[in-house]
Amino acid sequence: MSLPPYKFTFLGTGASMGVPILGCNCVVCTSQDPRNQRYRSGVVIHMPQGNILVDTPPELRLQLLRAKIPFVHAVLFTHFHADHVFGLDDLRPMPRFLGTAVPMYCTHDVERLLRQSFAYAFAANADSLPAGFLPRLTFNNIDEAPFTVLGETVTPIALEHAHFHVLGFRIRDMAYCTDVSKIPKESWPKLKGVRILILDALRHKPHPGHFCIEEALDVVARIQPEKTYLTHMSHDLEHSETNRALPAGVELAYDGLSFTF
Repeated sequence: MSLPPYKFTFLGTGASMGVPILGCNCVVCTSQDPRNQRYRSGVVIHMPQGNILVDTPPELRLQLLRAKIPFVHAVLFTHFHADHVFGLDDLRPMPRFLGTAVPMYCTHDVERLLRQSFAYAFAANADSLPAGFLPRLTFNNIDEAPFTVLGETVTPIALEHAHFHVLGFRIRDMAYCTDVSKIPKESWPKLKGVRILILDALRHKPHPGHFCIEEALDVVARIQPEKTYLTHMSHDLEHSETNRALPAGVELAYDGLSFTF
């Protein structure tokens, strides 16, 4: 019995400053090709049971409007960095559609930092305030063990991002691994059999916190997925030019790109 397909949408594919970068006049930042215009990285996985959002980047409201996604049913967090969490308040309208608080899945450390940074959302009287006045959110703590969201099994993948520990996520035969500079040896088995890989590739030159193109391609050669999309890209990567140099089955993602799996 075949499983119903899920749809994956890139809301944003840019690095921490987005593209174009403020004040930059480089070829990519001034490009008219919309594939070179990158909001901060986030994705949505559309399932019959609902929409799973991965991270809440700063442009979240604009990203969801552009993708014509009116609401999400659950949120996964890869890690706590500004470009992955500071759109959290844009979840405020969601409980009106869901009829309940938005369930969020993250590590204990990410929960602690979110509570600090968005303290107003977790005030003692938050539940007594009118709907929409504050974000209504619930935490579900995860570690490296598989967990269930909207009836689907999600497998966390421990990754290293310079000296930070982050999570990638595998659903079925798709793995999303952004903000990674090293894959620990114990995480490689979780990537076995992945058919579609989404992988961090910041720029051409090496970087202490992210894979560069060459390092990302080394990972692809080891995993051998059918398709790889590179994401979390800086303004060093011009879309068409970079794609022409990539091997078959590997391409740069771009904001709005969708695929099924």
